[in-house]
Amino acid sequence: MAGQCGRPKVGIVSDVVLQRHRLQAATSKFGLEVCFSGDPDRLLGYPAFPDASLWLVTLEDEADHPLLFDHLLENTEAPVLFGLDEAPKPGSTEYFRWERRLLGKLEQQLGNLEELDSEATLAQLEQDTPAATPSPDLPHWIPPAVPGSVAEEVWILGASLGGPAAVKTFLDHLPPNLPVGFIYAQHIDGNFTEVLTRVLGRHAHYQLKRAEEGYQVQNGDVVLIPVEHEWKLSEQGTLTETSNAWPGPYGPSIDQVLLNVADHYGQRCHAILFSGMGNDGAIAAPLLKAYGSRIWVQESTSCGNSSMPESVAATGCAGFCGTPEQLARELVKTIEESCLLKSRQKRDSA
Repeated sequence: MAGQCGRPKVGIVSDVVLQRHRLQAATSKFGLEVCFSGDPDRLLGYPAFPDASLWLVTLEDEADHPLLFDHLLENTEAPVLFGLDEAPKPGSTEYFRWERRLLGKLEQQLGNLEELDSEATLAQLEQDTPAATPSPDLPHWIPPAVPGSVAEEVWILGASLGGPAAVKTFLDHLPPNLPVGFIYAQHIDGNFTEVLTRVLGRHAHYQLKRAEEGYQVQNGDVVLIPVEHEWKLSEQGTLTETSNAWPGPYGPSIDQVLLNVADHYGQRCHAILFSGMGNDGAIAAPLLKAYGSRIWVQESTSCGNSSMPESVAATGCAGFCGTPEQLARELVKTIEESCLLKSRQKRDSA
């Protein structure tokens, strides 16, 4: 009942073609293999009953298909989920909430579905890291950040599966002393935080540090948000841990990190969504866009898993899409243009 890669297989039965397509797209986003997708008559006439770990059944009128339920009960011991909500239009906030509800139902039956980077993957990333290469120079028009200065602008780096490699490449292609701080929300097993910190800090000007109570993000920081509890920012902009678990299936919730950081920084808070499974970030990203924030995503073919950045891109609020290297260059260019604009405004007002 598992696919070639050991992932669960699902069967989808619906008498509405559009609903079948949307269920298939959503389950595939969570890494599940769809072994059957069709209407009730197709399943009833199928030569060999598909070997699924779970069946999803949604019908316009159950009375139109009296033979279906007996057929399922006679041929499978796998759980059957009936009466799923109709999928809204893809790309809408309602659609991503529908996906989350579906994921919750799937995980009740199949266990955790999101694949995360393993300790072995992180160790391999550390081993594969080449010797230090020259980093780009800080452009002339960007004043270097004063060491220990509080960051006025913050970029949230959100990632899941494949994220550590992508984020490391991004940071390694930044020049030193940029006047910006980073907050890093990575879905990962909390036991692997130490090795993640070591891997991303190697040969980088921007080294990882775990969030600490009362700390204020400084220029040059990459503050790693812990997995266990939700973190917020005080009115003064200092980090504070709550006693609440992160909302949603995985910690840290990237959506919640985006909202919590934007509550303090407003339009001075931006986000880049890197490689990852699922759709975390897609609900909050349009809200940040409404603040005037920049939302960028990693380009699909460079991702270990492209579901997360593609979900955010589907909202229509992504202003730039690129590889980790291109994202780094675009950030430097954006900061340089901002500094040039400020310089001109000062000169004009003098």
